[in-house]
Amino acid sequence: MKLGFIQMGVSVAALCAALLPLPGWAQSSSPIDGALPGGSGPGVHSPNSPFAPLPQRTDVLPWSVLTDVKTRTVKNRVFPVFPPPVLALNNKTQRIQGFMMPLEPGEKQKHFLISSVPLSCSFCVAGGPESMVEIKTKTPVKYTLEPVVVEGRLSVMTDDEYGLYYRMVDAVSVK
Repeated sequence: MKLGFIQMGVSVAALCAALLPLPGWAQSSSPIDGALPGGSGPGVHSPNSPFAPLPQRTDVLPWSVLTDVKTRTVKNRVFPVFPPPVLALNNKTQRIQGFMMPLEPGEKQKHFLISSVPLSCSFCVAGGPESMVEIKTKTPVKYTLEPVVVEGRLSVMTDDEYGLYYRMVDAVSVK
């Protein structure tokens, strides 16, 4: 039986909503009603996730550094505003740990996104552009649901056509 496009979209939306944590599960630490509580929202690992959070490693760039970015709006476009420590990472070799989000079909990936949190749904993005890095590897990396570590030259992008903030090129998989 074929589903119509609208019916399929409703099904996908319902699935994504079902997989996200319910608002009442965390207590808000914000004095503003309706604000996201500290430690929740896009780019933060949910305690209700079926996947374990990233293991602590001292040899990788912490996501707390990459997510420390503000934005500014100019003529209906949003641009990142990076603090000096993040700008200092530009064109330097870095290690990133995260969860793979394939951009192409196949068991092995040479071009993918890596995120600070795992995907909760194939159609839902795990966070904003501050919580993911576009990766282009020298050799294919086998897709896995487990965290991966890659090392390569990191670019801090202030005006990417796709809205990304970070890209790593010439990356290699690291154990």
